[in-house]
Amino acid sequence: MSVSDARPRTGNVTREASATAGGNPALLGLPALLPGSLTLGLWLIGYLDTPTLPGVMIPAITSSSGLFLLVACVWAARVGQGAAAAIFGTFAAFWLSFGFLLLGVINGWFGIATEPSLRAEQIREVQSTFVLSWLIVFATLTVATLRLPLAFTAAFAVVCTTLALVLGFVVNGNPLFATLGGITTFVFCAIYAYIFVDAMTQELGGEAMPMGAPIQQ
Repeated sequence: MSVSDARPRTGNVTREASATAGGNPALLGLPALLPGSLTLGLWLIGYLDTPTLPGVMIPAITSSSGLFLLVACVWAARVGQGAAAAIFGTFAAFWLSFGFLLLGVINGWFGIATEPSLRAEQIREVQSTFVLSWLIVFATLTVATLRLPLAFTAAFAVVCTTLALVLGFVVNGNPLFATLGGITTFVFCAIYAYIFVDAMTQELGGEAMPMGAPIQQ
């Protein structure tokens, strides 16, 4: 797997990327995406008790996903894979900013009130603004990458669906939105894991796995 360009190719992509000097940064970027995403999904379905331990997500989303996606972004840029650098950099920015948001809310960095009802309202406004902003960014990324194989477009679309469900949960507090968001999080994790397995398989000399034809030729 390589997202080094947006031409509608579906086969032997990883092998071509691996043959270039510097290797294939997707081999780092794709698995680095998973820990933060899986942690978010576990939080959304209620597996993690974040109300009493709100910082529990920070190590996975910053030190794991955010940092190593940034490394993959730099790697991709250095080997001339501009599209891959943009994708990995966008995800890195999301996870790092999400971690900073959590740290700020926990430690009161944003001037959030201490009075419980006002504090809850202010946190809701901060979180809804954050999620809505990133929903728009990922929707734009989805449209901009329609020339990639269908698996990528499907994964980006599910990411957008997850953010829309999380926004619904933040705005009205309905736990059903959180649960559905957790499920869709696991769905896009499965798609990215599939793409990673394809990338590693081709890197080790195997045949390309089906990725689907691009929506836009």
